[in-house]
Amino acid sequence: MAQPVIHVLNGPNLNLLGVREPDIYGRETLADVQAICERAAAQDGSGATVVFRQTNDEGQLIDWVQEARTAADALVLNPAGYGHTSVALLDALKTLSIPVIECHLSNPAAREDFRRHTYVSLAATGVVSGFGPQSYQLAVTAALGLIWERGLSAARSPQG
Repeated sequence: MAQPVIHVLNGPNLNLLGVREPDIYGRETLADVQAICERAAAQDGSGATVVFRQTNDEGQLIDWVQEARTAADALVLNPAGYGHTSVALLDALKTLSIPVIECHLSNPAAREDFRRHTYVSLAATGVVSGFGPQSYQLAVTAALGLIWERGLSAARSPQG
């Protein structure tokens, strides 16, 4: 099986981690979160690659989800506010045949009512939330487990 590729995509305002509402999202930066993801992937011993990205633009996030169709074996997605608002993001996610792990730093179920529903959950294989930056570690570990379970690295092809 080829070395697995996991795309970790982050939505709006996550570039402000460590500064924006640290009582909710923590003091770790997005660079810290990226390092956590890379360490989690390295622990697998498979030589997994993490493609880590953040955007405040909904269209860019959708483009990256579409790219993951043929370039990734799994997707970890923290949609941030777009999870609650973007049907277009849901539609893009529905085109994927790879595992999709929805990831949140906080626990949306314990917050405002509007945060308790995400469109992303309708297309996600699983959801990890409420563990701060460790949510990403858990999500990457789960994604790797699903990749190996499903043998998706061997199935990935440029044709999609």
